[in-house]
Amino acid sequence: MNVDWEPEAARLAAEVTAPVSRWRGPVSATPRHLFVPRWWRHLDPEGWTLRDGPADERRWMKAAYSDRSLVTRVGAVHADHAVPGDHPTGRPTSSSTMPGLVVRMYQHAQFGDGADVLDVGTGSGYSCALLAHRLGEQHVTSIDVDPYLTETAVKRLDQAGLHPSVVTGDATGAMPGSYDRIVSMVSVKPVPASWLAALRPGGRLVTVLAGTTLLITADRTADGGAQGRVEWDRAGFMATRTGPDYPPGLDDFLTAIERAEGDQIRNGRHPVLHLEERWELRSMLEITAPGIAHRYREDGDGTRTAWMAHADGSWARATAHGAESPLVHQAGPRRLWDILDEVRDYWLSHGEFPLYGARVTIPPEGDTIHLQRGRWQATIT
Repeated sequence: MNVDWEPEAARLAAEVTAPVSRWRGPVSATPRHLFVPRWWRHLDPEGWTLRDGPADERRWMKAAYSDRSLVTRVGAVHADHAVPGDHPTGRPTSSSTMPGLVVRMYQHAQFGDGADVLDVGTGSGYSCALLAHRLGEQHVTSIDVDPYLTETAVKRLDQAGLHPSVVTGDATGAMPGSYDRIVSMVSVKPVPASWLAALRPGGRLVTVLAGTTLLITADRTADGGAQGRVEWDRAGFMATRTGPDYPPGLDDFLTAIERAEGDQIRNGRHPVLHLEERWELRSMLEITAPGIAHRYREDGDGTRTAWMAHADGSWARATAHGAESPLVHQAGPRRLWDILDEVRDYWLSHGEFPLYGARVTIPPEGDTIHLQRGRWQATIT
């Protein structure tokens, strides 16, 4: 199908890059629609619903050249393999990341001409295409755990006239080479030791900490570790996975506590919020008490309910109308809502969280990440 995509790509480039940016040319020259012929869109009440680009060219161009992420895989079901009427359940497992975010990640990497780059998380192949346009295909390697994604990305990159190296493999395992820059379009926690080992002297890695929106940049140190900071920017990515889908997680636990009676019932100090949309608060809670799963619902009458659950058996449920003080049920070895209240108290007392701008130190083993800003510090494992 011949489509007039160049004006759309030029418009997108003008939206997500500055006029003098070296990324304007690559965004203008990359046919994003080739990499996302089909995608999933979440609609109410249907859930995940298939969008077929060639069946509606106008909608295809609008979606492909918008600055938004397009989900291409939900659970183990890729949109390429779906039929109309399919409504997969589960979490997104692959996407074409919003172009503006891709460009920002690459700007944080501070590429020099001739730099060899590892693109972690091939996905649709679009971000890899931008790298190949900017640096030359011979300088770009991309890796993804999913063989269908890598095979399809190679075909679509070839359609775009690009031939970078695309490798199928576990991005947390051994790397296929050494690099001046490692940029991850998936989130990790902690940073894999193999990334540090693959980073050349003077090299830089750019990634996001899983469960947070904390974007870190870190330069390799002489001992094989890395130092940098949490940028005054934010990003969210799917976490790395080692199989076709993520483990079940705590969905069943969250369902089981939907109406359960808590061991402790009290009024909370702060209104119920949708934590997944409160990025700084969600990130600070994850650093303070990692591994909490969340669910949220707002009813038509303005009643808000939030659930929290942890694998150690702790759980909490808070319900309130609008911004009123919530009624909180809690049980298990820890009081999760109390932890959240304490995090919110910190913000009220200090006016901010100490996350952004924090110094980042990663040892060569990559088993921990140490954050420090002023007197505040935290260790992530």
